[in-house]
Amino acid sequence: MCQITCISPYFLLVIHTLRYFRTASTDIAGFPAYIEVGYVDGVEFTHYNSESKKAEAKQDWMKSFAVDNPDYWEMETQRNVVNEHVFLVNIGIAKERFNHTGGVHIIQWMFGCEWNDETNETDGCNQHSYDGEDFIALDTKTMTYVAANPQAFITTLKWNRDQDRKEYRKHYYTEMCPSLLRRLVNYGQKVLMRTELPKVSLLQKTPSSPVTCHASGFYPHMADLFWRKDGEQLHEDVDSGQTLPNHDGTFQMMVDLRLEVTDEVEGQYECVFQLAGVKGEIVTKLEKRNILSNARNEGEEPSSRILVTANVLSFTTCVLFCLVHGYKRSTHPCSNARFVCCLKKKKKKKNESFQNFFPPPMTLQTRCK
Repeated sequence: MCQITCISPYFLLVIHTLRYFRTASTDIAGFPAYIEVGYVDGVEFTHYNSESKKAEAKQDWMKSFAVDNPDYWEMETQRNVVNEHVFLVNIGIAKERFNHTGGVHIIQWMFGCEWNDETNETDGCNQHSYDGEDFIALDTKTMTYVAANPQAFITTLKWNRDQDRKEYRKHYYTEMCPSLLRRLVNYGQKVLMRTELPKVSLLQKTPSSPVTCHASGFYPHMADLFWRKDGEQLHEDVDSGQTLPNHDGTFQMMVDLRLEVTDEVEGQYECVFQLAGVKGEIVTKLEKRNILSNARNEGEEPSSRILVTANVLSFTTCVLFCLVHGYKRSTHPCSNARFVCCLKKKKKKKNESFQNFFPPPMTLQTRCK
């Protein structure tokens, strides 16, 4: 396959991210009712669920972090025990708010921050969803909550009147969260700051199917994959997929091009892969001989199997990924995931004893009011 790796003045800046995904669900067989997962630069570093009842490190470098912060895991466990109870109460309130009864329902809160290690600029992210639809988002520039649907209006009115909440949020997203992110990146820099280039393949099930450019095995997850013609990036007749995790800690992504591959168009189009922090790109020319296809490669491993591998995860992995890690390519810090989250409704004196058990942003934000 014809691939060219070239040096280019255009490359993606390295922006470090810290994301927490807190999820409660009902009636999903074999899946914990409550989960919290923390990611730094797309790498899972902490995990808690309602079955283990214990916050655990998911990276070896977190052992060094724990040595220097001996109370960290105990505090994380206590905080999650509280939030597990709060979220399980909230999902009942959510169902009531939306007039739902039994069946599968999911609430989720995603929050965190990002840090540009070149400009030192930071930004925050705070978004709630219910059953896959946005519910409330926090504008971290104005510290104002915005409702995504009518059911969220009462909650945003209450939160926006709470000046203590507003001041704390400002402190968290401008100071606390970026500070923790910098520390985590420092402890995990050997893993987090590495770069791995992918294998890029062109796939096509049939001659009438779109041509899929599939890049797998890259790290970090901040990457771009696109089709280009005559030096210009294409935006029409193109469908971009999500960035998905591989079992080895690397990532994969794909982009489809709706085009009939004829002799006339060969060599005019190319698939381009760019990786954050790498001043280069992998260019794969669209030529018939480069395409893995059932029709063109009789006797070889079917490309449909390759396509399935690229698109399908096991059910459990897929559920977990969709709940806590569904990346989308966007410049907005809260656009890195599809959130499913908690809604708030007044519950008289309910869980009041939990309010001061652990400081925000964890407990206050997830507690229904």
